[in-house]
Amino acid sequence: MPRSTREAVEELPLLEAGLWPASPAPEPPQPHRAKTPDRPPPAALGHRERLRARAAKALDALPDYELLELMLARSLPRGDVKPLAKALLARFGGLAAVFGASLAELTAVKGVGEAVALDLKLVQEATLRIGRGEVARRPMIASWSALLAYVKAAMAHEGREQFRVLFLDKKNQLIADEVMNHGTVDHAPVYPREVMRRALELSASAVILVHNDP
Repeated sequence: MPRSTREAVEELPLLEAGLWPASPAPEPPQPHRAKTPDRPPPAALGHRERLRARAAKALDALPDYELLELMLARSLPRGDVKPLAKALLARFGGLAAVFGASLAELTAVKGVGEAVALDLKLVQEATLRIGRGEVARRPMIASWSALLAYVKAAMAHEGREQFRVLFLDKKNQLIADEVMNHGTVDHAPVYPREVMRRALELSASAVILVHNDP
């Protein structure tokens, strides 16, 4: 209800005497402060530093979950990633299977986003390229251990059967490694004419046929 002129005049002496509550003065603007990035809690920071120190002394002595934990810490700088590392190993059954899992399978694990899944797949891709390079630099027959290690890394954790062909030159060195066909969980069709056609295109002198059983 609006006040009358008389009421306003009657309140004037009280305002001058400081006995009537006046409207609060507006607060001065606060200076802008840059938001500091979130950091892991002190306990997590201390654990990571101790883990890094141990890795620097004897990297090969770390169990699989701690190795995976160090890798996840680079993708997830906040919080404790040990439970996530153990959850991934429990879900897929081992370190190689974690890296061999698809992006969709990885992101289905709680706590794994697209960026983390991609980081894990980068590790697998680097491993495959290293293995492919070692195989390509040496005669195939003289380096079965390198060949088997490469094929295992490439196919051991595939969810579907595939028919893969390694094309060799006359010195038994690798020309190309190609998946000729994908199948289902229990079979993969192969057509000899397609294998021979590709071998002629590459001028291959020999082939190694590889097949996996999921």
